[in-house]
Amino acid sequence: MFVIKHQKIFLGVSVFLVLLSLLGVIVFGLKIGIDFKGGSLSEVAYTESVPDVKDIQAKVDELNFGQATVQPIGEKGVYVKTRDLSEIERQSLMKTLTFEGLYPLEERAFTSVGPSVGEELKKKSIVSLLLVGLGIILFVAYAFRGVSKPVSSWKYGLIAIVTLLHDVILTMGVFALLSHTLGVEADTLFVVALLTVLGLSVNDTIVVFDRVRENLQNKISDDFKVIVGKSLEQTMVRSLNTSLSTIVVLLALFFVGPDSTKIFALTLASGMFFGAYSSIFVASPLLVLVNRRKRSS
Repeated sequence: MFVIKHQKIFLGVSVFLVLLSLLGVIVFGLKIGIDFKGGSLSEVAYTESVPDVKDIQAKVDELNFGQATVQPIGEKGVYVKTRDLSEIERQSLMKTLTFEGLYPLEERAFTSVGPSVGEELKKKSIVSLLLVGLGIILFVAYAFRGVSKPVSSWKYGLIAIVTLLHDVILTMGVFALLSHTLGVEADTLFVVALLTVLGLSVNDTIVVFDRVRENLQNKISDDFKVIVGKSLEQTMVRSLNTSLSTIVVLLALFFVGPDSTKIFALTLASGMFFGAYSSIFVASPLLVLVNRRKRSS
């Protein structure tokens, strides 16, 4: 009952964090990767000594390929992200990265994504997020169709979507901060992370809602506020254990995993944390708030 008793505080904290995240996204923005805007990605590995990243960046800038980004990977590897390059420009880039032969290297991969392909991926990503949201509303409304009192079944779905928006916005806020401080770019892995957050987060919320439904059917109390509080107490340990165990694995992947999945793991871990928070401190208080508004009207 502690969460329900102090629901205004927890909902206020959530509103503040959402506004702060939106401000971060607006001010800092999200750096869009070549998956969405098009461009070329070159991966090279130096076979002997490795030049300083700042020196590599300066050399690449001299080629006038527009905005180019140099990112170290591992001990001797480097990612170079540029606009879409022709074959001649690619060869020129490889020669430049060797510093006229002073630093021998091996080209591991070269990927080129056209602007039209990137735009199509962007549209598909937005459609995927919208379809997932709609699917969750319909599923929750159907799953709770037998619960009409005191809160209608479709409102359970609406509250689930509100909590999901809360989780996604906070995750995007963290990513915007990473983009601003570390130059991290949003790519298809970022979209995959958001979709995964949606699925895992709604799972925790549904567990709580399902226990509310059971306790309503068992009529453990005439006070809906008490029922929600008891349901939350019965499921909190389970939800926290599930989320924390997953977060530990993701943090392990971040610290010891390959460089290509570090940001994905960190984004997913952030989303899991916010999802665990929202299922306990946002979804349940909103149920009580919706019921109170209904009674007062």
